[in-house]
Amino acid sequence: MKQLVISSINYNLSSAVDLLNAIDSTTYLNSSVGPYYSSIGSHIRHTLDFFDCIINGLDSNNIDLTARKRDEILSTNKESAIHHIYQLQETLLSYIDTNTDYLIHVTDNLGQGKVTVNYTLESILAHANSHAVHHYATIGYILNRLGIEIKIPGFGYNPTTPISKREGI
Repeated sequence: MKQLVISSINYNLSSAVDLLNAIDSTTYLNSSVGPYYSSIGSHIRHTLDFFDCIINGLDSNNIDLTARKRDEILSTNKESAIHHIYQLQETLLSYIDTNTDYLIHVTDNLGQGKVTVNYTLESILAHANSHAVHHYATIGYILNRLGIEIKIPGFGYNPTTPISKREGI
């Protein structure tokens, strides 16, 4: 199962690379679309932060999703984001043979303070993948509002969305 989870994540991360290769830096940085006025770069950085928290906390068995680095270089430089994605994909592949027969402590703030819950490696990775898809959908909205049409099948759609409605951007 772990191999399927990691393969799915790497597929989605590759779609992000496809997107970044298809847009220019001005589009990557554009924060003119309301209501949140966030850039594609900020959404890419945010999704990468989530994966980085997993990687950084795995050895200590304490993944803290509130301890994001918020590396602005990833928000502002799409080439750095692409490089970071490639490194992330390699790291994820190294987890395929890792023993995951234990629970991992994951801390997050759900709106009323920090709480720590137990996950498996597969479940936190699946959560991170769903989180990325959610932000990809927002990126699709930003591109639509900017009048930019790029075809990446399935981008921004959850795989459970009916195929007839899952066109991608």
